[in-house]
Amino acid sequence: MKQQISSDPGDSEQRKSNIGVRMTILYAIIYSGFVVLSVFMPTLMGVDALFGLNLAIAYGLALIIIAIIFAIIYNLMVRIPKPTNASHRIKKSNAERSKE
Repeated sequence: MKQQISSDPGDSEQRKSNIGVRMTILYAIIYSGFVVLSVFMPTLMGVDALFGLNLAIAYGLALIIIAIIFAIIYNLMVRIPKPTNASHRIKKSNAERSKE
């Protein structure tokens, strides 16, 4: 069965918006971890974490890298068209054409 692409631009924009909102919420959760550590456990942020960097620097770099990865994932996800159940309508229109 061949999947059909939705031609309604509103569906596409809604899908992009949903993906963007979900990724923003996920990033906000990750970022809030950084803020919570900075505010409530500032001494922990000074502990050596990776490659001689303290946790604050390592976490900050990880946030930047995660943001770039999210941007790439978002770009790839919005390029993939959402399939619809239009195959039934196409079969019906093809059957009507064959009757003519």
